[in-house]
Amino acid sequence: MRTKLILIAASILLASCSWLSSFSPYKMEIRQGNLITPEMRERIRVGMSRQQISTALGSPLVSDVYHANRWDYIYRLEEKGELVEKQRLTVYFKGDFVARIEDDGLPAASGQAAAGATQ
Repeated sequence: MRTKLILIAASILLASCSWLSSFSPYKMEIRQGNLITPEMRERIRVGMSRQQISTALGSPLVSDVYHANRWDYIYRLEEKGELVEKQRLTVYFKGDFVARIEDDGLPAASGQAAAGATQ
């Protein structure tokens, strides 16, 4: 009798474990960084001041003492533990003005060619 009860309890326990394993914990949407919209990207140009960039894009996610002339705007969106969207925009300064803009996948804007292309 006792052995039967132990076997029944063990089979119930194993059945419930396999049923529970089909469930997964809730994984929330995680947004990290600075979301830069296409409209925001259109507003920035080579030759703008740091203040103008800060007004247009906000403060950068990465502000490094060793790379004071570079601002990195990084954005990641994860849903259910998987990377859905990733953006990176890097603004390089020479003195107090934008010298070059790198936009993930887009050609780097630099010098006179970029100034002529963005005007």
